[in-house]
Amino acid sequence: MDDSHAVVVGAGIGGLSAALALHRHGWRVTVLERAPEMREVGAGLSLMANAVRAVDALGLGPALRRGGHGEAPGGIRNRHGRWLSRVDASEMIRQLGTTALGVHRATLHRTLREALPASSLQTNATVRHVESGPDRAEVRYQGPDGAHTLSADLVVGADGLRSRVRAQLWPHHPGPVYAGSTTWRAAIAFPDPIPAAITWGPGAEFGMVPIGDGQLYWYGAVNAPPGGHAPDELAAVRERFGDWHDPIPALLAATPPDVVLRNDIHHLTEPLPSYVRGRVALLGDAAHPMTPNLGQGAGQAIEDAVVLGAVCAAGAEGVPAALAAYDEQRRPRSQSVARASYVAGRFGQQLHNPIAVAMRTVALRVTPGRVALRSMARYADWRPPAG
Repeated sequence: MDDSHAVVVGAGIGGLSAALALHRHGWRVTVLERAPEMREVGAGLSLMANAVRAVDALGLGPALRRGGHGEAPGGIRNRHGRWLSRVDASEMIRQLGTTALGVHRATLHRTLREALPASSLQTNATVRHVESGPDRAEVRYQGPDGAHTLSADLVVGADGLRSRVRAQLWPHHPGPVYAGSTTWRAAIAFPDPIPAAITWGPGAEFGMVPIGDGQLYWYGAVNAPPGGHAPDELAAVRERFGDWHDPIPALLAATPPDVVLRNDIHHLTEPLPSYVRGRVALLGDAAHPMTPNLGQGAGQAIEDAVVLGAVCAAGAEGVPAALAAYDEQRRPRSQSVARASYVAGRFGQQLHNPIAVAMRTVALRVTPGRVALRSMARYADWRPPAG
């Protein structure tokens, strides 16, 4: 392959996954990250079966399995601890081929980063302008030593929820909007064995996921006005969830106040008409920010990356056709998952009407676990492109 060059804007999980996918297909890659150091801010995440296959395609599956935790299936409980729906491990493997994998975001980020040449990663690089012509693309950015311009065969906009690349190339798109919920997250030391599970209450949800090495990731989400913050976020979580079933009080008691993160949840109510503009492709939250209710945000970004690398395997000459194929393959699926995730949140965490909550409880109790798994399989049953 000739010296095909790609510039990736953003060094989050999606951006590093894209860089690695392209690197493995022979591309020279430059990753521009505006932060002063390469690190992932966050707690933990679940890689569903589709995402596990995607990291396998990137060659990282063994390392992540060593550093993460194959999730012991749990299910859904009410706030008093009564199981409403259970997941059977053998049935999950039969339907999906694998269980999910709980990992710390920092572990996944570090594993991706270490698989790339160190010379390809640039920090303190704030992208100011992206321009795409028929044969080349250009990225102008501000580094610690002044302004720079990079010419590239391909630019990947992986700069997250508030993507500057998306805003520049799709200037009339309204961008992400508040989805109606705020969430707290933390990764803590908690060696006791606990199944990955979620608990629903009226307008609220609490989830717990083992992430390996004696650590556990928990999150709490509630309906709330946007922009809220508390002087002590852990105290706010205790006030909201402290009287819920065990082990939730114990998890909160084991949580240092300074590790709790709070973020409002945003998504796109108006899907993008394309993920591609010339030689620029959007990926991950830059293309399809979604609510976390199906646990698919990171997984869809990694899927994007694997497909982008596969369609661009022929190098610079085939970029226009490759990006058309990328958009054709990724936009329908990722936008479908985003819609389904929002609907799942409305039925799950955001549901607060007492009659509706009671009807949901009955529906969950009478639905066999294998039926619920089939619903999950609609989004988790994805295979990477061959080759």
